[in-house]
Amino acid sequence: MYNSQEIANRVKTMAKQQNKSVNEVLVACELGKNTISKMANGTDVYSKNLAKIADYLNCSVDYLLGRTDNPNSHKS
Repeated sequence: MYNSQEIANRVKTMAKQQNKSVNEVLVACELGKNTISKMANGTDVYSKNLAKIADYLNCSVDYLLGRTDNPNSHKS
């Protein structure tokens, strides 16, 4: 099982590193404004949403899931 709080934190960190707000990321990915808080609570950790966010932030889903500390690991 993945740490849902860590997923949310990694999304926030990647957005901040790219000078983007979390809201900007969510709007660009056509996701609801509460998606990150739902992810942190473990109620909205869907692979399609993670893939959209990873694509937008140019990082791997594995990184967002905490499976690697390299944002570009296993990125296609």
